[in-house]
Amino acid sequence: MITYEEALQKIESLLRFGSRPGLERVEKLLALLGNPQDRLKFVHVAGTNGKGSTCALIASVLKKSQYKTGLFISPFVTDFCERMQINGEMIGREELSALVEKIFPLVDQMAENGEIITEFELITALAMEWFAENQCDIVVLEVGLGGRLDATNVISTPLVSVITSISLDHTAILGDTLAKIAYEKCGIIKENGVTVCSPGQDPEALAVIRSTAEERKNRFVPADTDSVEVLSMNISGTGLEYRGLLVSLPFLGEHQVKNAVTALAVIEELKKQGYQIADHSIEAGFSSASFPARMEVLSADPLIVLDGAHNPGGTAALAKAVGKYFDDRKIIAIVGMLADKDVTGAVRNFTGLFSKVFTLAPSSPRALDAQSLAEHFQKIGTDAEPAQTADAALAKAFSLLDGNSALLICGSLYLAGDIRPRIVNLLHAK
Repeated sequence: MITYEEALQKIESLLRFGSRPGLERVEKLLALLGNPQDRLKFVHVAGTNGKGSTCALIASVLKKSQYKTGLFISPFVTDFCERMQINGEMIGREELSALVEKIFPLVDQMAENGEIITEFELITALAMEWFAENQCDIVVLEVGLGGRLDATNVISTPLVSVITSISLDHTAILGDTLAKIAYEKCGIIKENGVTVCSPGQDPEALAVIRSTAEERKNRFVPADTDSVEVLSMNISGTGLEYRGLLVSLPFLGEHQVKNAVTALAVIEELKKQGYQIADHSIEAGFSSASFPARMEVLSADPLIVLDGAHNPGGTAALAKAVGKYFDDRKIIAIVGMLADKDVTGAVRNFTGLFSKVFTLAPSSPRALDAQSLAEHFQKIGTDAEPAQTADAALAKAFSLLDGNSALLICGSLYLAGDIRPRIVNLLHAK
């Protein structure tokens, strides 16, 4: 059998984007596998921000309700195998290698006919096959990019379609207005289904979501923050009361209240469809949910927080959360971003927030170089210094940390993946 490293090399040898957008290639690959997706039931989640946290909450509750629950997320933070999980356990490296060995000959066969499968199409097919082989009761499926033409959209009508917060991101691919982006995200809404929509949507996006749901004969369910009372919000998490139910989630930030309400609305819909989900399973599922690099507290003393915010919507939510939780601490930041993001808009939200920023190029061919990013921060009046390596940035940042300061790492999930294991090691070594 091929090794795990060889399996990853095969996956990464494929193109990131196809020569033409469309579902034909992934549909054909899945047909060659016997259409494993047709043996599964899905909750399908699209949106700009909040997808991952919402998926993690739904999957955790379903697991606590004794359903064999698949979870498909992207991108991963520290380990490729994070992308596909069953009941919170990542796919094993040997399992992944065996699947790649089984499916890759079909990829080669298609390539001979000029049908070139992309990296994400293969990953989607691997996940569908794995979930079907393991006879998952339900799969929580996060869209990779957009929705309408995303490889995950090969599924038929899901149990629930979910649209989380929509803002401007990937504008070169998805469109340069909220309405255009919402149109792409709403591509996951299928005929005669149920659509749950996150609260607080921009009216322009909401109009598109609502009209698409109606056109496709979906019951439209706007998740409702009015039914939630925030009981506590501090560095250890968020406590909520929802229709008499007390839940605590280990995620930080006001935006996570919206994600929690969205997840709760999805759970209500699943209960209406016959899923047995008790209140204690919701409470246990929320409190045990985990999602790396989403306002993740790696250390309370010194305070170190990791977040994957990488677009203006994400950094606005992050800046708000930082203002709320970090008290009057001096904030040192390590920031790395991709060049194809709205860097100016994302950085602008950090105006006046950081006492010092170390910029870094994340491990991605699309990375923005550290010097250019430092200049973006200097333009908003922030003291910024480019660092050559992650270790150099951490060494400098740690040297400035004291009892009255905090370290925030943000700007890209690729950066989070580079830095998270290094910080964990540094903290263990102390």
